[in-house]
Amino acid sequence: MNKYRQTDIYHNLLLRSQIIQAVRRFFIDRDYLEIETPIRIPTPAPEAHIDAVASGEWFLQTSPELGMKQLLAAGLPRIFQICKCFRHGERGRKHLPELTMLEWYRAGGNYLHLMEDCEELLIFIAHQLGRRGKLSYRNRQIELARPWLRLPVANAFQKYGSVSMDEALSAGSFDEVMAFEIEPQLGAPVPVFLCDYPAPQGALVRLKPGNSQLAERFELYVAGLELCNGFSELTDAAEQRRRFEKEQHLRRSLNKTKYPMPRRFLKALSDMPEACGNALGIDRLVMLLADTDNIDDVVAFTPEEL
Repeated sequence: MNKYRQTDIYHNLLLRSQIIQAVRRFFIDRDYLEIETPIRIPTPAPEAHIDAVASGEWFLQTSPELGMKQLLAAGLPRIFQICKCFRHGERGRKHLPELTMLEWYRAGGNYLHLMEDCEELLIFIAHQLGRRGKLSYRNRQIELARPWLRLPVANAFQKYGSVSMDEALSAGSFDEVMAFEIEPQLGAPVPVFLCDYPAPQGALVRLKPGNSQLAERFELYVAGLELCNGFSELTDAAEQRRRFEKEQHLRRSLNKTKYPMPRRFLKALSDMPEACGNALGIDRLVMLLADTDNIDDVVAFTPEEL
């Protein structure tokens, strides 16, 4: 054991650097513009179960989503960003209150296009690292050959859950059943896109045409590890305001901070084209490729070391 933890995880920090460089190469080669949006913002998206860290009268971003969508509205067609995000109260083997996020958005696409992006991105990174078409994570072998499995949430509850999706929603146990019964089963021997979430699970997501009970959203799982959250974007400003107001009401019922309404974002939303966007946790991606189930193993500093 070395005096400094960082010495013991040097190989993971080197791997992290290589992964981030590969991510940038992937998007730049596909004509995405790397952008930066402010970390300190007047208001985050008012989602009931994501809590922002206060910074004076403003907040540290929980995601760069609102700013990046405003850039889509301004006419930027393909953008990506690697940035720090902050979420109050999130600390565990897979969570940090300060995390590194990759987000990318493109005009004219939907969540199906994002799934293809994810396949291409992970295969590209694996090849850059010399992993070819296979990964090993926690003694589980993963085949990266496309296409990966698309599994609707309702089917996942039917296959792995003790109750149906509708029963879990009615009982308020959706997140619990997902975390303890379904997620550990996903993503081996091939990665899985868990898709078509119930509408209440997508505050900023476009609903499926012809079925307003489902949202065009997915999460990617590899060997039980959640990597990202992507969806077709809602561009109806009036509907988005109604959803934010519903989330604010739920926050009040939980005795949480009420955030200001993001008015500039809502104003820009009417100019935003049909688009899709994805948020992928860089820390989780490094965990996968470093074959560790502890997020502390892939960051230079933990909160407790500062």
